Amino acid sequence: MDYNSFKEIIHGRRSIRKYTDQPVSNEIIEEIIDCARYAPSDTNSQTWEFIIIKNTDKIKKIEEMTWDSLHEVAEKAKEKGLEKEGKLLVRSFGPYATAFREAPVLIICLATPYESKFRTKIFDPIGFVEPEVWTEEGIKSSCLASQNLMLAAHALGLGTCPMTGPVLLAQDKLRDYLDIPEDREINMVISLGYPSEAAKKLARKEVSDIIRYVE
Repeated sequence: MDYNSFKEIIHGRRSIRKYTDQPVSNEIIEEIIDCARYAPSDTNSQTWEFIIIKNTDKIKKIEEMTWDSLHEVAEKAKEKGLEKEGKLLVRSFGPYATAFREAPVLIICLATPYESKFRTKIFDPIGFVEPEVWTEEGIKSSCLASQNLMLAAHALGLGTCPMTGPVLLAQDKLRDYLDIPEDREINMVISLGYPSEAAKKLARKEVSDIIRYVE
């Protein structure tokens, strides 16, 4: 493997919010998901599932649900005497939370329950951790798969943008609309499509600022 080419994929990936009208084939989507499923997971539990939405009307509906919930939050802020903050939330966060609106594909990333022989035979019988910890474990592994997905998409010339806004704002509405079972956690949504413009390179913290050696 050529390391510099691999590094270029990682350094070159950006969050893309503007897309062309070019459709993304199911073959490309499944190729990307194939890369996602090779992410590491806790005891190989593979706690991930993906809902693929290519219907533009459905994507528009999810955008509307997100905006509706955003305005509901802003209205509650107003009732608490925080009208300025509520307006700022709508104006500044709204476009970020709905940056999937122009994408030809929207991927809903789910975390499935953590299940393994370790949990069945050892962890649960001895009360290793509280049950809610296993939900967190599923989400962690799902995040790893989502990163694989985005890197694979970039390597194929597509753009992605991960977002948690629709989850934070409209999770219940999204769950009902897409008939997502209660035992699935909605981790994030990822827009997918062919970029219509190059994204700017953003500054990153220096390695020296985020590393600490312990002797």
